[in-house]
Amino acid sequence: MRGFFLSPGPLLPSILYLCARKLLMSDLTTTDVTVVGSGSWATAMTMVLTSNGKRVSWYIDRPEIYRHVRRYHQNPHYITSVQFDPELIIPTDDINIAVRSSKTIILVTPAAFLKAELKGLNNDSFEGKIVCSAIKGIIPGNNTVVGEYIHTVYNIGYNNIVIITGPSHAEEVAMEKLTYLTFASAGQANASEVAGFFSNRWIMTIISSDIFGTEYAAVMKNIYAIAAGVAHGLGYGDNFIAVLLANAAGEMSRFVTKLSPESRDITDSSYLGDLLVTGYSKFSRNRSLGHMIGKGYTVQNALLEMTQVAEGYYAADCINEVRQKNKIEIPIAEAVYRILYLNSPPAREIRNLTKILR
Repeated sequence: MRGFFLSPGPLLPSILYLCARKLLMSDLTTTDVTVVGSGSWATAMTMVLTSNGKRVSWYIDRPEIYRHVRRYHQNPHYITSVQFDPELIIPTDDINIAVRSSKTIILVTPAAFLKAELKGLNNDSFEGKIVCSAIKGIIPGNNTVVGEYIHTVYNIGYNNIVIITGPSHAEEVAMEKLTYLTFASAGQANASEVAGFFSNRWIMTIISSDIFGTEYAAVMKNIYAIAAGVAHGLGYGDNFIAVLLANAAGEMSRFVTKLSPESRDITDSSYLGDLLVTGYSKFSRNRSLGHMIGKGYTVQNALLEMTQVAEGYYAADCINEVRQKNKIEIPIAEAVYRILYLNSPPAREIRNLTKILR
């Protein structure tokens, strides 16, 4: 009886690939957390989790990033200074493998692309999972925040949905600068469990039950940061921008209260703090977008110059539809919408705001 002999050729690499993939799938079932996304915030969050000794399945849909992370344990495009422990990160380019790998799933991808990112999943793929959103955007077309989208499409109860908000910039988190993160959920135990994954000497955690308020505020602050950037690009100084953002905080409070009328303190860090850091920081991509527009860039040229997604651009359109549907007056956000989508002159829009701000 002849022994089986595997001859070299095209078949061998395929078999080796399948064997490696099977081992990878088996290995993935032991991870603590799954991170979905490959941008700066996903990279920073993975860095925090692994620094805390958590084993992370990392779904990366961009082939060049996926290959680089597998080989060099580093994101070649975002926060390149971070070097990951290969024993703690398991990159994968298969969304189904990633979601099956752990109980806790953290979505960290631009809201505008989330539906495409999750396209390969079945509607019951998140069953029994804690699904977290660290996305500060709104789903175009649906005009819902991510938590509401996950609840509706994947039939996940709000007890098993956790919203992660700042104030936080990925760059400072990666530099181990002291940061406060808020974890909001109808299920306080799940929020506390997820917060425990992140808590360390430079990450302070806050637990909240305001799942809608924190998420809508995180969406709105990006729009207001664009307004602040436009004003700065036009030559307005800190004195005016402070007034602009103070009025934006009041506007945000009225908007959020209309959509989710529950008790909240808008001066808490997850609302006002997130607005301020996005409106003033050099790391704010939304402020940068607005600044370029204020300097004379067309909206499309400014977007082309951006190396990362400015969530406020998409949010301005979606929030305008929500505003019209609910009959809410939000003049600063409306001005940003007209600049971005109706080609209204930025100088005129900001000048008109100076007449109504207090």
